[in-house]
Amino acid sequence: MDSLITAAARALATGDPLGALKRVALRDDAPALALRGIAMAQLGDLVRAKALLKSAARAFGPKEAVARARCVVAEAEIALVSRDLGWPAKALDAARSTLERHGDHVNAAHARNLEARRLLLIGRLDEAESRLVGFDPTTLPPASRAAHELVIA
Repeated sequence: MDSLITAAARALATGDPLGALKRVALRDDAPALALRGIAMAQLGDLVRAKALLKSAARAFGPKEAVARARCVVAEAEIALVSRDLGWPAKALDAARSTLERHGDHVNAAHARNLEARRLLLIGRLDEAESRLVGFDPTTLPPASRAAHELVIA
């Protein structure tokens, strides 16, 4: 990972989407597209964010399954925020499985939480509850942990 990508990722992690965009705005490689998509989502341009994340997922090569899976999780989060509950749940489930297999437990937990939230919103309470059996929310960041607690309630 090059230094601009690393710096942009750090900026996003600290809540600075404009700082991230300054570093990757003119780049069209897969990691830059993904970071631009996340930055646009943080800024509220969900349509553009979704398009950028789709492009990033396509641009990552076959050996970059974890990166593609992370893009799918980010797309699912955007869909949930947009109240687009018709997004393909199978894609998110496959992404979660990929993340678990590759040891990315934080993003896998986030994907599981998104699955449960979607099921709750579409009225499939038993399925949402079963998704959370044995789920450890301590791997989630604080904001996601709060959303998880709302699902539990």
